Formats: sequence, structure tokens, C-alpha cells
Amino acid sequence: MESSVHRRLDSVSRHLLLPSQVSNPALFPVSVKGGQTRQEEADPVVIGGMILDIHATPSIHPSPRTTTPGKVQYALGGVARNIAECMSKLGTKSYMISAVGNDMAGNMLLEYWNSAGLSTEGIRKHKDIRTPVICNIFDTRGEVMAGVANVEAVEKFLSSEWILKSKHNISPASVLMVDANLIPPALEAACQVAAEYNIPVWFEPVSVAKSTRITSVVSNVTFASPNEDELIAMANSLCGGNRFHPIEKDNWRKCSIESLFQILKPAILVLLEKGIKIVVVTVGADGVFLCSKGSNFMRSRLERTKKHGFSGRRW
Repeated sequence: MESSVHRRLDSVSRHLLLPSQVSNPALFPVSVKGGQTRQEEADPVVIGGMILDIHATPSIHPSPRTTTPGKVQYALGGVARNIAECMSKLGTKSYMISAVGNDMAGNMLLEYWNSAGLSTEGIRKHKDIRTPVICNIFDTRGEVMAGVANVEAVEKFLSSEWILKSKHNISPASVLMVDANLIPPALEAACQVAAEYNIPVWFEPVSVAKSTRITSVVSNVTFASPNEDELIAMANSLCGGNRFHPIEKDNWRKCSIESLFQILKPAILVLLEKGIKIVVVTVGADGVFLCSKGSNFMRSRLERTKKHGFSGRRW
């Protein structure tokens, strides 16, 4: 796990370049700043899964059909929950809309949420809910090798009806983030509220299988943050065909970051042509591509928030 984090940090450092270091016209820099924020709008609203993650990391290369020595750890997870927690640590307490059960996993998630001083008002709690759990198996380098997700509770209990009960909390939000654990009717309900109050929507694809749920709400999405495989699936779904194919991992490792961008660019353009303003493509330890059809919209969003702290450039 540690080596993966170090690779990501090294990659970010490489991409914090000065203008004189720009050599590829296909990639242009956008200045960003970080730190605590002071926004004129209300706090963000985050809708999606609160999940207990089980991480299994072998200490040696695993063999099939037998156990392998290693470490098994619990971690509080869920894409939506993780984003809400990160925002709180940056000084912005978001309003979380989710669903958990009255079980061990649910109690662990709620106990932490309460200890962090975050609101549980929008979190649906019921004895019939089985709190979502995901078991991820990592390789010895800390990259995900396989996983099993039991998140049906999000689809069943995080319904459009439950989301609409928090309409008064969504209406003043600065941004609405939804993750693709929501079924299409729930996504549509959330996006309709956002459209009614002119709130930008951030779509987090969660997985390749669920990323295609963007199709019914793409006209309402302002930001999307897929990885390269989710990007391909989303582009194929939005163009109604099978025009794009995932990059073979062996070929990906041989690519320069510039070549990788050129390979992914046609799929990125599909999302931008469908009206998404900013596409953030995560490419593992290599960092992210921050893409828009032009820099004006990106700059206007950055200028809406006064920030202080570090500064740099993203590609």
C-alpha cells in the first residue's frame, strides 16, 4: 500500500511544472490552489455508499486454491463517504445522504461519523438494512487485484423517495456529488433537484459495471471522475456502441504519460461533447488528467472560491 501512495505523490510532483517546462501542446496547465476554503454557497451534499472495506494484502505472491500469509484490515469506506470525510478534513462539512444497518459494520461507520462531528440526519438507518461491505484483495505492491462488493442495500434503501426527503438540504448546496452505487431512478431524482436549483453535479463512477449509469443523467452532470477503464465504459455507453477498448495493462505500463493521454483523448471528448464540463481521469500512480473543452470554465470555477495554502499546476 505504501509504495502505491509514494508513486502517486511522486507523480503529482512531476506534474507540478512551471510554464517553461510545458513541451506537449495537447496538455495545458491550469493553476490550482489548495487549503481551507471560504465559500459563499452552502456546504456540499454527498449522496452514495457508506461501506465497510475489508483489505486483504498478501505478504508473498498468492497461490490459487489455498490461503496466503498476509494482513487483513478493516477500513471505513465507500466512495461517497470517503469524499465527504476528506472534505471535512479540509474544513468543509458536507451533508451526507446514505443508508446503513443496525449491525457491526453500520455501527462502526456511524460511530466514526459522530466522532467527526458530521451530521447523520440524512443517513437512513434500519434493522432490515445490511450495511454494505466490500472485500478487496491487493497484490504485494498494494494495487487492487480482485474484490467482492455487497452493496445491494444502497440500491434498495437509498431510494429517490429518501433522497427527496432531504431536498431542503440539497437546494442551497454548492455542489452535489453522487456516486454510481445509486440506481438510475435515484440518480435522476438527485439530478432533477440539482437542476431545479442550478447546482453543479459531480458524478463518481465507482466501478466499470456501474459507470454506465451516467447515461440517463449525463445532461445534468458538470464534473465526472472516472479511471481509464470507467472512462472507456462510459464513452461506449454514451455513444451507443463499442468504439473504445480498454488499454492492456502491459501496454499501459510502456506508455509515456503523453501517449496515454492521446490514447484516452477520443473517449474523453465523448464525455465533453455530451455536455460534461470537466472530466477528471484518474490514472493510478501516474496521477490525473484534468480535462475540459477550454480553460475558461475551469478558471471560472476556481475563481468562485477564495483559497490559501499550496499552489501548483494540474494537467
